[in-house]
Amino acid sequence: MKFSGKNVLVTGSSRGIGAEIAKTLASYGLKVWINYRSGAAEADAIKEAIEANGGSAAVIGFDVSDEDAFVDAIKTIVDSDGELSYLVNNAGITNDKLALRMKTEDFMSVINANLTSCFIGCREAMKVMRKKKFGSVVNIASIVGETGNAGQTNYAASKGGVIAMTKSFAIESATSGIRYNTITPGFIATEMTEVLSDEVKSAFTSKIPMARFGKPSEVAEATAFLLSDHSSYITGETLKVNGGMNMA
Repeated sequence: MKFSGKNVLVTGSSRGIGAEIAKTLASYGLKVWINYRSGAAEADAIKEAIEANGGSAAVIGFDVSDEDAFVDAIKTIVDSDGELSYLVNNAGITNDKLALRMKTEDFMSVINANLTSCFIGCREAMKVMRKKKFGSVVNIASIVGETGNAGQTNYAASKGGVIAMTKSFAIESATSGIRYNTITPGFIATEMTEVLSDEVKSAFTSKIPMARFGKPSEVAEATAFLLSDHSSYITGETLKVNGGMNMA
């Protein structure tokens, strides 16, 4: 994989898909800034794993839904490295309830964590990247943002918003040499799916043409491709990593 930039910020990268993205991008030679909100020990462990494999990483803790903290974090990165080449907006939360039982604060907490934070990251990255007329951003959304899902009105709205918002950022930044793309993972095998019973897993995989959950590494490699020079003429697109679950 070929990259013209030198560093990347991956939000929510102390565990799960974000951690795999961080390790994969480090393996391709990028300095990875590992972001966490509460998992400091896990973030340090990812950093140690990257460095043990010859990569370069730094840990930066902040809450992505805190605008001032996000702005300060990007300033810290630029002050350290002289630039921010790439950004992966991966951090997010769920707060599942049926719509009739969902309070406005339940809805807005997910919107702020998943959509507003992504907007802040995209906006601040554009400010920095346009100075060098170069940069690439990948926003991690979800298949739920395309299909909807019972009990996830807030999550579906936040991820659907990410998909639409990414296209607008792509249009506004194209002449500045900055690309914005989205990935919509389906069911991915993480610590969250490990606790599911075999019966539940079977019910899920029966709906997937490839008849299995995806691997975090498959999302990570797709992310690397969309950030890299190999996708230099791709912007405003949504790459579905879901085993064929959504053929639309």
